[in-house]
Amino acid sequence: MTTPRPQRLLSVGSILVDIRVEVPFLPERGGDVLASSTTVATGGGFNILAAAARSGLPSAFAGQHGTGPHGDRIRADLTHEGIDVLLPPSSEGDNGFCLVMVEPDGERTFVTSPGVEARAGNRLLTDIRLLDRDGVFLSGYDLCYPELGRSISAWIPALPANLTLVLDPGPLVGEIPAAVLGAVLPRVDILTLNHREATILAVDDAMTRIFASTLPRLRQEALLIVRRGRDGCTMGGGPLAETGVHVPAPTVRMVDSTGAGDAHTGVFLAALAEGLDPVSAAARANAAAALAVTRPGPATAPTAFELDAFLKMHRDPDR
Repeated sequence: MTTPRPQRLLSVGSILVDIRVEVPFLPERGGDVLASSTTVATGGGFNILAAAARSGLPSAFAGQHGTGPHGDRIRADLTHEGIDVLLPPSSEGDNGFCLVMVEPDGERTFVTSPGVEARAGNRLLTDIRLLDRDGVFLSGYDLCYPELGRSISAWIPALPANLTLVLDPGPLVGEIPAAVLGAVLPRVDILTLNHREATILAVDDAMTRIFASTLPRLRQEALLIVRRGRDGCTMGGGPLAETGVHVPAPTVRMVDSTGAGDAHTGVFLAALAEGLDPVSAAARANAAAALAVTRPGPATAPTAFELDAFLKMHRDPDR
């Protein structure tokens, strides 16, 4: 397999609404804490589609969206970003929400309440019109939902060989049913996750052993990206050394890490589509994630123009 060059990013997964609260600390069990501010924004699977679209990669959403206020917000935001919505609204209810508690150092903790996005509904994934050289994105949330996870795991093995399957298992990596994960991983072309999640998946925190145990579970010549926050990322597989290549990130002051991984993945895929090699694409993705964490909220990925200006400034700090 050559380096993936997806020409469109397609998500069949879940988009919901983020309710973001800034807290001085997480309350103890049975306790309470006063939030200093609250914002509501479209999040979940929207973040990666927005990140890719802002960097010039055409994107489309083939997941469920509901008929209530959350669904209305989601459709409006998808349209605003130029992301195609491939399904009509579901009559089964509204989209769910995620409570995002952000502490002063920018770390975030989630509580997710699913809605129609967690169900397969009346759609058949086999009815989705896939384009040549599509990139198909899945998240661990999609695979954890019982109905949606089973539907996706039955669909994935039959995907055409020229499609790029991208998986970010996310914080729930340890909760994905073994049968579902076992059906999806052998078809994955790009697996991207943070170091905590990689440790859970590999049952080991040493980077060399993470790569040694994880890469054989993926499609031949797949790329594995372990995101490491302020330390950038380590990636291996495909045309790279299987022991991993470290790619550093610009130094910034973090305000909110929500959506940083999605910004990284969306920009990485857009950079591959533009013809960059994986290491150069990862460097650009690291910069996008660094810029994203300086902004509060979920879908904070920069536009291509903003990212170019940020990279130029970091190449010429006296400017």
